[in-house]
Amino acid sequence: MKRKIIRIDEEKCNGCGACAAACHEGAIGMGEGKAKLMREDYCDGLGDCLPACPAGAITFEEREAPAYDHQAVMAAKAAREKEGAEPSQGEGEREPLPCGCPGTMARAIHRQGSPEEAWEGTETAERTSPGGEKAAAGSQLAQWPVQIKLAPVNAPYFNGAKLLIAADCTAYAYGNFHRDLIRGRIALIGCPKLDEGDYAEKLTEILKNNHIRSVTVARMEVPCCGGIENAVKRALEASGKMIPWHVVTISTDGRIIDEN
Repeated sequence: MKRKIIRIDEEKCNGCGACAAACHEGAIGMGEGKAKLMREDYCDGLGDCLPACPAGAITFEEREAPAYDHQAVMAAKAAREKEGAEPSQGEGEREPLPCGCPGTMARAIHRQGSPEEAWEGTETAERTSPGGEKAAAGSQLAQWPVQIKLAPVNAPYFNGAKLLIAADCTAYAYGNFHRDLIRGRIALIGCPKLDEGDYAEKLTEILKNNHIRSVTVARMEVPCCGGIENAVKRALEASGKMIPWHVVTISTDGRIIDEN
């Protein structure tokens, strides 16, 4: 029968294994350092693997393929669970990481309580716990990965997101980075001086493929940090979208010295 099914471009695949972890049906596996569609009859054509791929190596195609076999998928899953390959997870246990580099596995991070509750009454980057001792303020990071180079070009957490694109030094220089900049935003970081290549192409694809509500750029005052601001500007122009954006500039001694 002719139906919609995934296609994996092995030239683009970086072997991270994120798609195999995202495929609940077990259709995708790893071989020779690349992702492969191991069982066509296990692929339901819904594409949970697409947003997990940071390299954009997975697409849909319509072609002759065996029909999706739900019963076979459930039987294989039951067999894996029986063998202990997929142990049930108790509260607080982490999901297993994919083979390959775990740093490229895309996932949203859900935190208890609202961002406002985490920082209620906080004037500095420290809070006081109910027992009276000082406790570190909670992280506001809402997704993984955060590196621009590793980020997927399409992921559910981008839909309707306010985007923060930050030079990586900003988080070290500015003490209230999580409270004032990450909170309520999806964060992507990079160093325009040390990273190879240009961010503009990747950022353009993210802006084109997702509904981004706004973009905040956080950069240091040093001249080389202008590279990340310029990349965002070019990506916004190339995307063809009128997205509100502004730039926050941080001094080397940790102060916000300009917002525009």
